[in-house]
Amino acid sequence: MAAGMDFSPPFTIIEGTQGSYNNASVMENDQSRDLNKLKQMTNGKPPRNLSHMRHSVSSNKLLAAADLSLDAGVVGSKSSSNEKAEFLPIYRSGSCAEIGPKQFMEDEHICVDNLIEHLGSASQIPSHGAFYGVFDGHGGTDAAAYIRNNMLRFIVEDPQFPTYLEKAIKGAFLKADYAFADASWLDISSGTTALTALVFGRTLIVANAGDCRAVLGRRGKAMEMSKDHKPNSTSERLRIEKLGGVVYDGYLNGQLSVARALGDWHMKGPKGCACPLSAEPELQEIQLTEDDEFLIMGCDGLWDVMSNQCAVTMARRELMLHNDPERCSRELVREALKRNTCDNLTVIVVCFSPDPPPRLDPLPSRVRRSISAEGLHLLKGVLDSDT
Repeated sequence: MAAGMDFSPPFTIIEGTQGSYNNASVMENDQSRDLNKLKQMTNGKPPRNLSHMRHSVSSNKLLAAADLSLDAGVVGSKSSSNEKAEFLPIYRSGSCAEIGPKQFMEDEHICVDNLIEHLGSASQIPSHGAFYGVFDGHGGTDAAAYIRNNMLRFIVEDPQFPTYLEKAIKGAFLKADYAFADASWLDISSGTTALTALVFGRTLIVANAGDCRAVLGRRGKAMEMSKDHKPNSTSERLRIEKLGGVVYDGYLNGQLSVARALGDWHMKGPKGCACPLSAEPELQEIQLTEDDEFLIMGCDGLWDVMSNQCAVTMARRELMLHNDPERCSRELVREALKRNTCDNLTVIVVCFSPDPPPRLDPLPSRVRRSISAEGLHLLKGVLDSDT
């Protein structure tokens, strides 16, 4: 129990209660207090050919209730704190990747719904967990493929894992970047952004270096879980210029459209030296509750043509209809293509419940309250008698 917290009972003592509250002085005080409260009341105030589309799903197909619709401008009823404390998410995911209008596909992604099954029971996994990642490559596929294949290993092998997860994840990003630089058989001038989501029990940690984005769907509302690292954003521009770099026409040193990435060793100095192009991720951590329904992870090809709320609204509607995260991710990709995205497309949808999102209750209509002339007269009389 935290010191100084007030745990007074959430109710008031009514006149006539047995015990010391029956004496006359207390009743007078109660009447005086009620009258003061009464006084205070008066002062209150075009689609492309999708033949190149590839997708995967690691969830069981679940049947949803038919003919469910998503109402705009709605909120759900609140649940008790006890129910939220007992919530334990069940991870299931689907993904879709498409080349889009580009000549080459440079994106990579990974979906692991069961870490113990994936890594083996001997691994130091603190509880049931999952891992997801989107890697948007540039200058070739070597960096994205290498980081996709090795990032999870660097996280679980970090000496800080699993005691200090945030330190382990940050350390893994830097180690993966250094290890890629040492891979002489690969083109180390290629680069990639990296967006990962690690879940243990109710703890969700999103790490991002680059301009991929993770957005949480919380009972119909979009909650941004990562920040885009664009060179012309205020914080990134200041960091870049402090380290001797420049931002020209929105590009880092006139070459790269992201301020953070792994690889791109032709733009970096010796290992361990701070440079304008950083591989260090920014992290966000939350405790999932029953209100947190799904997570959308996508490369910038999705977010260039779709807002966070638009993606969440569309995903929620799809999940209410069929409860299939693979199909949901595919529909998001198709919608981005219809909106003429200019990039590769990769989308992962992670659901935290075996059930589809529930229908939300409409917002209650605004109630106008008024007081009758008789009520005003009565109230005036009470107040005048007290003066």
